[in-house]
Amino acid sequence: MIHRSAVLPICAALAAVLSVPAHAAPDTETLSPAARQWWADISAMASDANEGRQTGSAGYDRAADYVISRFKALGLKPKGVTGYKQQVAFEQQVVNQGASSAALVGKDGAVQPLTAGQDILISGRGAPAPKTVDAPLVFIGYGLHLPKQGHDDFAGVDLKGKIAVVISGGPADIPGPVKAANRSERTKFLARAGAVGLIGLTTPKQVEIPWARQKLLAPQASMYFADPKLRETHNGFFSASIDPEKGELLFKGSGHTFAELCALADASGATPTLALAVRLKAKVAAERKPVTSPNLIAELPGSDPKLKAEYVAISAHLDHIGVGEPINGDRIYNGAMDDASGVASVLDIAERLTKAATKPKRSILFVIVTAEEKGLLGSTYFASRPTVPKSALVADLNFDMPLPLWPLKTVLAQGDHESTLGADAAAVAAERGLSLVADPLPDRNSFTRTDQFSFVKKGVPALAFKFGFAKGTPEFQIEHDWRATRYHAPSDDLEQPGVLKEEAVKLDAYVAALAERVADTDKRPEWLQTSVFAHPETE
Repeated sequence: MIHRSAVLPICAALAAVLSVPAHAAPDTETLSPAARQWWADISAMASDANEGRQTGSAGYDRAADYVISRFKALGLKPKGVTGYKQQVAFEQQVVNQGASSAALVGKDGAVQPLTAGQDILISGRGAPAPKTVDAPLVFIGYGLHLPKQGHDDFAGVDLKGKIAVVISGGPADIPGPVKAANRSERTKFLARAGAVGLIGLTTPKQVEIPWARQKLLAPQASMYFADPKLRETHNGFFSASIDPEKGELLFKGSGHTFAELCALADASGATPTLALAVRLKAKVAAERKPVTSPNLIAELPGSDPKLKAEYVAISAHLDHIGVGEPINGDRIYNGAMDDASGVASVLDIAERLTKAATKPKRSILFVIVTAEEKGLLGSTYFASRPTVPKSALVADLNFDMPLPLWPLKTVLAQGDHESTLGADAAAVAAERGLSLVADPLPDRNSFTRTDQFSFVKKGVPALAFKFGFAKGTPEFQIEHDWRATRYHAPSDDLEQPGVLKEEAVKLDAYVAALAERVADTDKRPEWLQTSVFAHPETE
């Protein structure tokens, strides 16, 4: 989720953020100690001095040193490889959009140029990008391979040597986490079918980050693991997205229009598969260099002689997207809510548990990961090579941009229908006068875009927490407006209005109580037999 350039169209949109939400945050002097510390932690991590905490940067390392100082102050044990740190080796890849080129070529040889960095954004994620690509395009609808659920966009399609084109959305009768997990495996399915690339299209109604801002983010560095064994994308796989306003160009001569297919996707309807009448020719200019960055892991030892050998992980990501193209003259993408707020919540929970009269029976791991913005890389590394025995990890509770922008009445606990953690989460919520709500935007793929999914793929039941909201409510509009104006923008900073600090720590108190419940129960959390994750990845 990182994207790109053009300033004037953005300014008016960003100005609208001043109306997002109307709740005035209380003055720091009147805050409770927990809320004051939560905001102090965010202020330290999201300071301009840390320059947006880009993975591998000096700013990220300064923020990491701050987190370690908090771990030490709380008396938590180091549980990294070297002290609190688990270093992760990456290769950074920067696609020079301006020096790259792309064009659609018709069967008659007619050429329709696409301006890289404007009409098409070429991705540097996953693995080394190809220097060139020249391949036919095949539209495969939602690009979902779910034969057990009765939906398979790959069935009967010859993808060998071709670039797959997919559209956002999916069948409404398939649960959001199932669709999201399947999309996360898409490049693997495509590579198995012999495809050489993927182009993603988003319907105008489903756009999360306006294209003008996606262009601003395009010059940002991408990363993948230095160790090829850990990569999920093979070398030379082409990946890109196209401006929704240019979507019709792909379907010229196919007998279908992009507008028609958008209407089907927005209604979760059945989409056709089409051999498109154009092919894509592209040249990719990219630079690469090695980068290292640490995950941070601390332990609160359990109190039970037997159960203390098992661990409940509580996680969040420290990295953001660094310094980039300016918006309203600001080049620092501070990431105050994304995800300094999540790290501050993990630290708040750590303080609550260390000061509790009775310590949890199982040990608690506080896992602060790097390179989430690069594709959940830090958490993938930890879940693949944990600093405790793999079999000892019983659950993960994750914070990523919980957004305390309205009073806490409901909780969105992503993954609550996949494991017995859902029943625990609902029970603790009820005790505190809260309730769980379903994800109102399941096709946004939130379940696979947060670090708990790295644990899920390794068989560890997990939940990810946000302030609950539902379609048609003021909270839904607040969340929408925040994402449209502040998400992955410099204005996600310490000056933004509407952050309800006391409400934020109420969510922390709830998750701390849930962590205690999971840590103290004799039986480990289990996958529900109805869950697609009941049979995890094997090494």
